[in-house]
Amino acid sequence: MLQNLGALGIVGLLLLIAGIGLIAYQNLLIAAGMALIVAGLGLVVKSLISGMLQNFGMF
Repeated sequence: MLQNLGALGIVGLLLLIAGIGLIAYQNLLIAAGMALIVAGLGLVVKSLISGMLQNFGMF
């Protein structure tokens, strides 16, 4: 998976994890909620991209 992200994607992933870790340092419940929001958003984006690629016959 990390090979597909590239350098910029890996930096973005590290910043995301660091941000959630910083929030968790202050309040664990809010950090858990933010992690669920980010995971849900990622699933929605993946679904939209997969649907678009299927419409073009690429996937």
